Amino acid sequence: MADVSPNQTQTSDLTWLLSRLVEAVPHTRSALLLSSDGIPKHFHGLAADDADRLAALASSMCSLAQRVGSSFGGGDGIRQVNAELDDLVLLVTAAGAGTVLAVLADRDVNAGVLSYEMGQLSKKVPSYLATPARHDTAASGSGSGRA
Repeated sequence: MADVSPNQTQTSDLTWLLSRLVEAVPHTRSALLLSSDGIPKHFHGLAADDADRLAALASSMCSLAQRVGSSFGGGDGIRQVNAELDDLVLLVTAAGAGTVLAVLADRDVNAGVLSYEMGQLSKKVPSYLATPARHDTAASGSGSGRA
């Protein structure tokens, strides 16, 4: 029997939210919701392989920014990390406990509006965006019963 997680029933809702974000801000290409350790959860405007690749890169950017903050007195919380390339902009922001929102847009995007909309999405639906902490299952399956 296949297990269906509660998040699977909410997938279309999250995809709809990401789609709406992409459509609301002109020149926005795609949006990806990922766990902070780089696992893609939900995405719009990306192929599955591209979502995997972007999730790994966005997670790495967050880790790098956290290291900069802790090393140079900026704290260890991430508000937003941006990469501006010749023809592309990548915005990465914390979107809830253990969750990151990454958005790709054309260079012509109004980055202030996109950043604002990303923040609004993150504030509106924290229960959808929270990623629970992982638990070590090796210890629980050891069968050593202590009294």
